Amino acid sequence: MRWLLLIMAFFLPGLLAPGVAAAADRPHAELPSAGQPARRVPTTGYTLSMIWTPEHCFADARHGGGTGDPQCSGSARTGFTLHGLWPDGDGPNRWPQFCHPVAILTDGQIATGIGATPSAQLLQHEWAKHGSCMTDDPVQYFQLEDGLYAGIHAPDMASLAHRRGLTVGQFQSAFAAANPGMRADMMRLNVNKNGWLEEVWLCLGLDKRPRTCPAGQGGAQPGDLVKVQAP
Repeated sequence: MRWLLLIMAFFLPGLLAPGVAAAADRPHAELPSAGQPARRVPTTGYTLSMIWTPEHCFADARHGGGTGDPQCSGSARTGFTLHGLWPDGDGPNRWPQFCHPVAILTDGQIATGIGATPSAQLLQHEWAKHGSCMTDDPVQYFQLEDGLYAGIHAPDMASLAHRRGLTVGQFQSAFAAANPGMRADMMRLNVNKNGWLEEVWLCLGLDKRPRTCPAGQGGAQPGDLVKVQAP
């Protein structure tokens, strides 16, 4: 079957729907565990998580990763990719997750989300852990998070990457300035132990609109220094 798909893609490039090639590598099940148990608690808001791909791919290469990560191929590696939309709970370590068992995603369902999240396995993980607490339909979940992600504008990341002494607060202000109606306190930064930006977490209310991030959710502090891997 795989050889047939490759032959069709070579001779009839317009025949295959977007995402079919990526979907050919089937994801495996993502299940709750002792460290990540099923948890059904009320949803109080949401977090839209976006991966800064240049740092992700640089770190992957540094640890011996090859070019097999679909997030590190083509234009995807020069900007943000969508990690996922996560329901928040009513306190630290009290967010809903793995709310009901889900099946392995079909190729058609993967094709719905593969554009913003270029990894079939990550899509399976996000649907099982987070999407299952929001809807019974993975396509509806992918369309919702993709729509929110598409409305976000990144600041000039190349300029920020070359700024010495950049603080978390300054980065947040620059990101907010690129998105009318957003404030610096409506996002958190996930920064690794060496000070490099890994992800931007946008805080959303139940109405899916940006809100002030609740206290105690973690993330780097405004006065901390942050380094940005150049796109």
